[in-house]
Parts: sequence; structure tokens; C-alpha cells
Amino acid sequence: MGLLDLFSAQDRQPAECLIRVGTSGEEITELYPFLMEVTVDARRNEPTVATLRFETRRDEQGRWLVQDAGILAPWEPIVIEAAFGTRTEEVMRGFIREIRAEYPEDTGATEVMVECQDESLQMDREHVRQTWGAETPTSDQIITTTILGKYGLALDPDSGNGQSNLVVNQDDTDINFLRQRAEANGYELQFYEGTVYFGPIRLDATPQATIMVYAGPATNCIRFNVREDGHQADEVIFDRAETAGAGTITETVAPDLPLLGTESALGAGSGLTPFAWRMSRQAGMSEEEWRARAQRRANELSLRVKAEGELDGSLYGYVLRVGEPVGVDGVGERYGGVYLVDTVTHVFNMDGYRQSFGLLRNAYGDNLASAGGLLAGVLGG
Repeated sequence: MGLLDLFSAQDRQPAECLIRVGTSGEEITELYPFLMEVTVDARRNEPTVATLRFETRRDEQGRWLVQDAGILAPWEPIVIEAAFGTRTEEVMRGFIREIRAEYPEDTGATEVMVECQDESLQMDREHVRQTWGAETPTSDQIITTTILGKYGLALDPDSGNGQSNLVVNQDDTDINFLRQRAEANGYELQFYEGTVYFGPIRLDATPQATIMVYAGPATNCIRFNVREDGHQADEVIFDRAETAGAGTITETVAPDLPLLGTESALGAGSGLTPFAWRMSRQAGMSEEEWRARAQRRANELSLRVKAEGELDGSLYGYVLRVGEPVGVDGVGERYGGVYLVDTVTHVFNMDGYRQSFGLLRNAYGDNLASAGGLLAGVLGG
């Protein structure tokens, strides 16, 4: 069997959108005939949000078939899944945040819009004043695990440990406080399937199923565009106080991420002035936090190869996840290889299932073989 025969033999079925609402997790079967479009917008370090658009009409008794069904209401739990034949993958889970019913002059154009947000929404209801580590110094891992436990959420086992020996004041909602702790450590904060990842950028994770461009029957990518942003600094500079005395020390931080390729994208403009970005001083930061923030900034600036495109979700056969690597094949030696998924917008409508993505990379060169290979990516790596 040839390689293309193997690809084309992959089980490919039209993807369907499944929506479950309420604590019982029942499908909204009776509302599916009125569902026009589902959009889910996922971005690194931002809440995942979704919009459900329904058409609606009245029955003989004047009852509106969507908004009066008693199914959709603010704060109802919601899960959105993509079904590929008998296999399903979660796109997002969270809560209904807002419902809008629009009644234009033309009654046939009446619509109901349902806005949703991931599980971080429940953590934004109460302002908490608390001193963590007041009796015994604590750690970010303990703080994060304790807060997430209040909401029935689990800390992803691949999360980082964060800082230790902490005495930290919380004067904000739990979600805002966790975002502050993530920033203090240079970490990502991502919600997925009832777990929360609190840790460094995951470039060394196993790549997701490969995005295939110009690959004959194995093609799953509708379009793919790349640009190189050369005007991003190679290093980050910050000033910190001397351990003893009133002076300051200038420290330079270089990226420390593993390369997503065979040749670093840094160092362009040889012979020119070194390209560095200086962090503004902020009072009250420890040396450890200063360095973590500078390292995170340097790492983000190193991701200067930027791609965007669109997948046919049914042909791809998987839900592309943000914050994890993915392979790209068919775009040549320079731009082929592993990227970090930065954003994904999922759209289900009458045209099928599309996934528009944004990818980032800190290197050039096709490294798919060293990252598990083309075959592993196609099988879901």
C-alpha cells in the first residue's frame, strides 16, 4: 500500500456538531432543526467563547419554538462537541452567558443568539480578599489546586510547579487572581475538558494530527499562508535591584524554547544594532517574578514565523487544540514542520465544519520526521 493510499484510507466522515445543555447533559435535539450556525473562538490565555445562532418561529398558540422551549437559560452548563462518525471530540465546555432574541419587522427573520464562555466564567462571580501563605508560606501549585477544587476543576498533571515559599495577597476574583499568578510565572492558563493547564508554553508536547497542504487525496487544508515578522526583538532587557546596595543591575534574557524546526529564526539583521526590548519597571516584583516575566516575553517574541489558514474539519477528522503543537506538511522545506497552535475558530453551519487557525513558530526547516513523523501526525500523534 502506498503512502497516499494509506492517507486516503483514513476514516473520513462528515463532522456533526453535538450540543448538550443542563446538568444532565441532554442533547438539544428538538432545537437542532432551528440551529443555523455555531462558532467557537479559542485563543491561548484567553477565555474560549462560543455563539449559537438559531432561527425561530411561533406555533399556533403564539409560543416561540426556541426561546420558549425552556432549554436555554443563563448559567446553564453547555458542552459543544464535534462528532466524526461514532467518535466525538470536545470543542468547548462552559456556561451560557447571555441570550439575545431579535424580533425584526420581518417575522421570518427572527433569531435567537446564545453567547457562551468556558468554565472560567464561574470563577468570575465573587471578589475574594485572602492572604495565601499567611501562616505558612505556600506555593503556586497549592494555590491553584485549592482554587480549582472549589469549582470541581482539576489541575492538568502536566502543569508547572510555579513559585514556592509564597505569601501572596488576593484582592480579586479567582480567575483574575489565577491569571495574575500565571503572568508572575510566565505561564499559560488554559481550560479544557474540566482540567486547567497552568504551566510553560508546550512546544515539546506530542504534535496533533498533521495539517496537509497540496497532498492529493490526503489534503485537509483549504488555504495556508505564512509571514515572517522580522521586527521582533531577539532578547529582553530588564533592570533589577542589586542584592546589596541601592543600585540596579541590567539583565538580558534570551529565549529558551526548544526550536520548532532545524534553524532558529533569530539573528536576522547581522551587523546591525542588537535587537532587544526593554521591560518597563514595576514596583513590588520579586527578582524571580521579574525574570519569569522577561523570559515569557522573550519566548513570545521568538515566535516570529506566523501562519494562518483554514481546515476542512471533516477531512481533518480532529478538533485542533490551542496551546499545543501541530505538524504542517506540503508547504516546502523552509515552512514545513511543527508549529504552535495560537488560535482556532471553529464554525459549524450548512457548509460543514471549518477550523480557521493561527500558528506560530520560532524556526525554519521541516522537522516532522524528528517530531514523530508524517505518519504519526496523520494517525493523531
